[in-house]
Amino acid sequence: MHQAALDFVTATVRAHGARGPVYEIGSRNVNGSIRSLFPAEGYHGIDLSAGTDVDAVADAAGYVPPVVPQTVVCCEVLEHAQDAAQIVHQIASVLAPGGRVILTMAGPCRMPHSGLDGGQLRIGEYYQNVEPDALRSWLHEFDQVEVVENIDTADLYATAVKP
Repeated sequence: MHQAALDFVTATVRAHGARGPVYEIGSRNVNGSIRSLFPAEGYHGIDLSAGTDVDAVADAAGYVPPVVPQTVVCCEVLEHAQDAAQIVHQIASVLAPGGRVILTMAGPCRMPHSGLDGGQLRIGEYYQNVEPDALRSWLHEFDQVEVVENIDTADLYATAVKP
């Protein structure tokens, strides 16, 4: 988690509230976390690898959290996922009606980086910067879709509400 992405999530929580239960995709704390922005009770985080702040090791493309979340947060994950569109579809499937999704990811111009530690990509590690139009298409199941491109940090952010 880098500062600009954290700032976007913080601003989104301030504007719309921190409604729980919260489900976080990519919760392993590599270089910071958004977890403290939300209520601890009902918070459930998953990641492909065990580690700090991971409640379950699972693939988000098919995972169903133990409670129906009012908020789903997925930060700095989608550029590392070959099935990013499926992950966003699964978010729409598990999120409560009226619930909010908050997403941050590498936009079109960010340098490739590892999902393991933010360093250089490892051999065989998947990486694909996310284009704004692709993100908008992935969010077709949602209302109130807002996509923001941060040119300074080469980030892409989004928030949307499940109808």
